[in-house]
Amino acid sequence: MASRTSTARPNTPKRAGRVLLYVMMIIAAAGIMLPFAWMVISSLKLNNEVFTAPVQWIPDPVQWRNYIDIWVKADMVTWVRNTLVLSVAVTFLQLLTGSFAAYGFAKMRFPGRDALFLLYIGTIAVPWQSYMIPQFQMISSWGLNNTLWAIMLLQAFGAFGVFLMKQYYESIPDSLSEAARIDGLSEYGIWWRIIMPLSVPALASLTIITFVQTWNDYLGPLIYLRDRPLWTIQLGLQSFIGEYNAEHALIMTGSVLSVLPIALIFLLGQRYFVQGIATTGVKG
Repeated sequence: MASRTSTARPNTPKRAGRVLLYVMMIIAAAGIMLPFAWMVISSLKLNNEVFTAPVQWIPDPVQWRNYIDIWVKADMVTWVRNTLVLSVAVTFLQLLTGSFAAYGFAKMRFPGRDALFLLYIGTIAVPWQSYMIPQFQMISSWGLNNTLWAIMLLQAFGAFGVFLMKQYYESIPDSLSEAARIDGLSEYGIWWRIIMPLSVPALASLTIITFVQTWNDYLGPLIYLRDRPLWTIQLGLQSFIGEYNAEHALIMTGSVLSVLPIALIFLLGQRYFVQGIATTGVKG
């Protein structure tokens, strides 16, 4: 009996600490989700009920019509289409260029490889505002200003994606690549047929990060997209707020629609996202 008691006692503080940790995580998660919950609830209210005090957490009656009126009063179809085209195109290009460049830095040997990688990764520390004007002049001289191609071209390459993929590639044993070379497979074949299938978690992580960043980008489209038919959802919602600044319920509805695709993508890929971030930098 005494031995059972002595073995049970040390586990009690661990269980208490674990319960306390879970409680703190639940409170933190609730605090993070509270603004989003208020936004969703406000999108289902009448316009004069959004900022009532105290907060009315249950809309009465529920205004589902707000999700119809926002498509009528705002050009949501154009904004969502442009944003989706940019997000998908930029994500695909960054996956292609980032994974391919990372393979060269991680699995190939050439003079100055490490110095070139450090130089390239060092560009992450350079603020975009420092080269924003020269970049705008370059795009304008190419005749791509005021087109979706400008955003795609500027964001097709990303040092962060190369860094993320390289760190993951280093966890893949070099023996696989060496065996494939002995069998006569080219470097392109090794990258496509061996390395890429083994890098699904890292690719999923880069997909989510790039898609979310492109979808939420405001300053880039603001600089390069002037015509209304080219606006993204961030530019469109900003103009909608200026035109209908008293339509608080519709503004919340538009905000929910802008966040919903990102939330769905993250929920679908969160398992791979966590796995990719957790295993990045773990060498095999």
